[in-house]
Amino acid sequence: QVQLVESGGGLVQPGGSLRLSCAASGSIFSSNDMGWSRQAPGKQRDLVAFISGGGRTNYADSVAGRFTISRDNAKNTVYLQMNSLKPEDTAVYYCYAVSRGVVYWGQGTQVTVSS
Repeated sequence: QVQLVESGGGLVQPGGSLRLSCAASGSIFSSNDMGWSRQAPGKQRDLVAFISGGGRTNYADSVAGRFTISRDNAKNTVYLQMNSLKPEDTAVYYCYAVSRGVVYWGQGTQVTVSS
């Protein structure tokens, strides 16, 4: 079992920045792939950023160049640094982890970009 707890969401003005954190516990190791997805109201959940156990990263086209995913294996924590935020980035952001072929999800954290 893997437990994921996100934090760091909130209200920010367009052009601002936020950093999301995802603390993992349970059967999670530095070799596990992890990432972030988001879901806006009335839309499907989309992948935002991915980081492999080896540190390889990948981003959705809509956030590439603005968002950065990283991990601190000593703390079992994954981060999502979000810069130059736009109103269309408004969504609930979910952390996920893959362990032994099973995808685990956090409870989500709301990010609202509005003036």
